[in-house]
Amino acid sequence: MQQEDKFIQATNLIADANHLLVFTGAGVSHESGIPVFRGKNGLWQKYRPEELATPDAFRKAPRVVWDWYRYRRALIRKANPNPAHIVIAELERIKSTFLLVTQNVDGLHRVAGNKKLVELHGNIFYTKCTACDNCIYEYEGENWSDLPYCECGALMRPAVVWFGEPLPEAALTQAFEFARTADVVLVVGTSGVVYPAAYVPLIVKQHGGKVIEVNIEPSAITPHADIFLQGKAGDVLTHIMKLLTRSK
Repeated sequence: MQQEDKFIQATNLIADANHLLVFTGAGVSHESGIPVFRGKNGLWQKYRPEELATPDAFRKAPRVVWDWYRYRRALIRKANPNPAHIVIAELERIKSTFLLVTQNVDGLHRVAGNKKLVELHGNIFYTKCTACDNCIYEYEGENWSDLPYCECGALMRPAVVWFGEPLPEAALTQAFEFARTADVVLVVGTSGVVYPAAYVPLIVKQHGGKVIEVNIEPSAITPHADIFLQGKAGDVLTHIMKLLTRSK
């Protein structure tokens, strides 16, 4: 099948979907200039994740971990949503039953305008207490010299999921429940190797839905995809949106 035929088929599936699920990974944010963890230009090339993004690392060296996350926050604050973010936000506006499930913690989907979303791995701009775990605060500025403490006196930590930690049960349940009802899942920029998040498109497939994958190279999701569109997320999604607009 020619690439343009694939685009038309994918566009028709999205247009006809009663329940549209979008599932995104780091490849989307990478086009906004945010380094990915995997790949030759990823953050894993600079830091070993087990040294920084684990509960044990935080217990041993909380200041080092906080310095790294403050560096990442500063990096992300300079970034803007790219065309892929903009199209995904537009899909939410035109589809009445929609959910975005993202593995990204940078919050750029929110900046782009998405409101019906589940951040499976948390949000880097939120901070939570290590004692009263439900006490979560939104970022209100940085103090590079001090460690943040909760009103209860306990040390605060970034409100993201670290290696070895389970995903938030409520977020995972919401994602899985919607996946069981989705006609179509649009998978964008994910390696498909991080579980349990990677179950999301597989659940759609198992329940009779169609899987459309957008990626710069084949991934662990590709063997399960009904349509694989190879290319940069911004370019591919922009073309799909143009076709959707023409079909109205």
